[in-house]
Amino acid sequence: MVNTISIIRQLVEKAIYIKQLTPEIEKGINEELTRNGYISDVDYEALELLMEELDAGRIDLVPSFP
Repeated sequence: MVNTISIIRQLVEKAIYIKQLTPEIEKGINEELTRNGYISDVDYEALELLMEELDAGRIDLVPSFP
């Protein structure tokens, strides 16, 4: 059995590490959700943690520029 970390979880970890949700990270998460067509329990928990961190102000939402 191969121990792999999902792309969504990697992106969430990156956002938490840099303390920013950038447009690139958000786009990557959305692309993976669209590609998979479903969300695993692990990805759901990672996204839930990301939302909690955003709500608590520990991660900044970086706006996209036109």
